[in-house]
Amino acid sequence: MLIVFFRVLLIYALIVASLRLMGKRQLGQLQPSELVVTILVSNIATLSIEDTNVPLLGGIIPILCLVSFDVVLSAANLRWKGIRRIVCGSPRVVIQNGQIDQKQLKELRFTVDDLMEQLRGKDIFDIQEVSYAVVETTGQLSVYEKFHARPLTPSTAGIPDNPADDMPPMVLISDGIRIDSALRYCNLKPEWLEKVLQQEGVNQKDVFLMTCDRRANYLLVPVDGKSPKPQKEAG
Repeated sequence: MLIVFFRVLLIYALIVASLRLMGKRQLGQLQPSELVVTILVSNIATLSIEDTNVPLLGGIIPILCLVSFDVVLSAANLRWKGIRRIVCGSPRVVIQNGQIDQKQLKELRFTVDDLMEQLRGKDIFDIQEVSYAVVETTGQLSVYEKFHARPLTPSTAGIPDNPADDMPPMVLISDGIRIDSALRYCNLKPEWLEKVLQQEGVNQKDVFLMTCDRRANYLLVPVDGKSPKPQKEAG
């Protein structure tokens, strides 16, 4: 039993390290080659864990070989466009100028139901609202809507830009621990934070969460779960 535990621990650490080397992608964003490597690695790891008669190196070496091959192939894809086209394929335009390209759909074996399902995933229920749509190499659909169907934005509404509004709030305190990098992001000093905590009547260790933006608008949530006071602007 102890041997199995150490085998699982070692294989787990190896797979985590391998996935970190392969890069951060969600399952739906994997290229075909990356999906194949992921499936093979999972199968090899399963065999190495379930069958203790299989030497541990018999699982480690194939996993390292697969990951190394994927890393080399990724580097080749970055350098040579031809290899990238062969391995990953090319995006396909399925809707252009509001017209559905039925030939492309047939080549992709994309049914009308598949197309409508992906559009609904983009919160589009009327295909007449689509100006341009592309099936990416991952199988995901990218959509460019017609002008009248696009969401209202501050620029189309004529609202002037304010750079401070583009900066989201950051976590200043998490579970009683101060995050100095967030303070620097907000152009604030520890003295400001101490003053605010005094005004709120709480110690830093009693703060469950505190966020703040570059306008010094903050939200403070105490550990005891009481409702926080309204956001304030500290001058």
